[in-house]
Amino acid sequence: MSPSKSRIKLKGRLKRYVQTSLYLGFLLVLVNLVVYLINVPAGLVVTCFALLYFAVVLSLQFYNKPVIINELVSFATQYGQVQKVLLREFEIPYAILDDDGRIIWTNAAFEKVVHKEKGYRKSITSLFPSITKERLPEETEFAEVDVIFEDRNFVAKMRKISMREVVESSDIFEADDYRGYLIAFYLFDETALRIALQEVDDQSLAVGMVYLDNYDEALESVEEVRRSLLIALIDRKVNKYISALDGICKKIEKDKYMIILRKKATELLMASKFDILEDVKTVNIGNEMAVTISIGLGLDGLTYAQNYEFARNAIDLALGRGGDQAVVKTPENVIYYGGKSQQVEKNTRVKARVKAQALREIISTKERVIIMGHRIADVDSFGAAVGIYRIATTLDRKASIVLNDVSASMQPVVDMFKRHEEYHDDMIVGSQQALELAGNNTVLVVVDVNKPSITECPELLRVCKSIVVLDHHRQGSEIIENATLSYVEPYASSACEMVSEILQYIGENIRITAEEADCMYSGIVVDTNNFMTKTGVRTFEAAAFLRRNGADVTRVRKLFRENATEYKAKADAVSQAEIYRKSFAISTCTSEDIQSPTVVGAQAANELLNIRGVKASFVLTEYQNQIFISARSIDEVNVQIIMEKMGGGGHLGTAGCQLNGVSIAEGIGLLKGTLDKMLEEGDLVVD
Repeated sequence: MSPSKSRIKLKGRLKRYVQTSLYLGFLLVLVNLVVYLINVPAGLVVTCFALLYFAVVLSLQFYNKPVIINELVSFATQYGQVQKVLLREFEIPYAILDDDGRIIWTNAAFEKVVHKEKGYRKSITSLFPSITKERLPEETEFAEVDVIFEDRNFVAKMRKISMREVVESSDIFEADDYRGYLIAFYLFDETALRIALQEVDDQSLAVGMVYLDNYDEALESVEEVRRSLLIALIDRKVNKYISALDGICKKIEKDKYMIILRKKATELLMASKFDILEDVKTVNIGNEMAVTISIGLGLDGLTYAQNYEFARNAIDLALGRGGDQAVVKTPENVIYYGGKSQQVEKNTRVKARVKAQALREIISTKERVIIMGHRIADVDSFGAAVGIYRIATTLDRKASIVLNDVSASMQPVVDMFKRHEEYHDDMIVGSQQALELAGNNTVLVVVDVNKPSITECPELLRVCKSIVVLDHHRQGSEIIENATLSYVEPYASSACEMVSEILQYIGENIRITAEEADCMYSGIVVDTNNFMTKTGVRTFEAAAFLRRNGADVTRVRKLFRENATEYKAKADAVSQAEIYRKSFAISTCTSEDIQSPTVVGAQAANELLNIRGVKASFVLTEYQNQIFISARSIDEVNVQIIMEKMGGGGHLGTAGCQLNGVSIAEGIGLLKGTLDKMLEEGDLVVD
């Protein structure tokens, strides 16, 4: 037996198994002694047997131990070789990396996947760029990364293997503070699984609602004998479009359709940006008014019922934003398409009368009314609040208007009420006082805004259980939830116009003062830019009603006269405007020595539209550590969708947004980038 093998000693269960015969021999000796006590001749016989037993056992121990050790060593060696071969031929791609991510060893399956020869020793990042050193398992024992290699999807699983014990048992390495390790790297091909999951997802149900926006108005614009033909053509257009997508379209009312689609079909719709919105407008058999539709789609819900609810919410958003657009709602977000045409004004005022009666009932059941507009209130917001204040006081209810900061342009209007003896001291209150006044028997009326985050006091929305919303802005993703009464009409020129109509139907004993009429008339004048934009028949009817109740055009004009500094600032903003891409006027307005720079910026944006060739104007103003953008257009560009991309909103021709944490120059860069992207993607079309 060689010296190296002689040093190998058995231990554990194998050692005890081999030495069992010796232990039995010692037991035999004890038995022999007992036999001697009983019978000496028998003891001699047992002694002879014991000597023979020890001779045989010792000889077997001496000759068999080396054989056993040799067999064990041979088996271990062969076992290791078998393991190596098995690992080498392992069907799962497998590699061993060092702690820096460099490949040390690979099996055949790994080499086949990455198309590398045996002995490839570069970093794993060279094969899979997404697996950087930071993503290797350093702090944790395991790590998992999704990787794409040659259009195939893999999950890379990595496990840290400590080498400390190996080094500690070595005679040539010092293991003090050694923290080295290897990384076992496995690749699992999930391409087929991903394809199967994608196929299942593509086949999932999507529910949609299609509404004709101007059904009655379009029919009235065509001869009576041809009306059925117009409806038939629209039905055919919608049904044919949905059928081409392998969907189901069912007409549920005269101007409403319900559609069922596969999710994959909705992706085609979104890729085409819902071209049916424009296609329907081509239906013309002599009708003076083009037919427009609104689409609401719901998908990715947990149940079919949830998808249907998403579709209902989406169509409500589409209609609330003015129609002629598609809205796709998922659990994560809301996506808008279209919305490029001006909302058609409704000639009937039935809805205004119904809402007026509902508002009267709500206010009558409460003791106190709190009216709130948007932050940095303008005259339209305040004028609408004054109109609701008059309704509440006529119904013998305590009323207060929430107003925190009063801008210079608003100061003359507010002072007009503060100086008047008829109005109580608590007519205008701050946010804190309003919170103290609010209670369970209070109704909160929100005017000229439907976005909770920009209201004068967002906390009131959580305190008051009964909420009424009156607004003329197109709705966005963020809306006031659970409103008892919501009256949002994007076609209206201003909130003051809506409140003026409500005043006419709220009751016969309503009498508004000249100051209140002036205030609401001012709101209409400002929001319509002196009746030049977004002005319809009902706008003039509302103005006429206010004029009959004492509104004076001369007094209103005097209220909004500018001082020399503001006039110069507006002129400077117009003079330094940059014409971007031959269609967009972009300028800035200074806020130095100006109490209401945002108002001046909005006025400058209106002035820039008078320049020939300008399809939209944008004026940026720095105020209260924010950048305010006033966006204006006439009818060629929808500035609302531009501002929505930047976190704002508004109307087709009047919109704005606020930017935080950026400078004027950075704001201009963001605006230009948004315009460029929308032009490239086709969301904006400039002839």
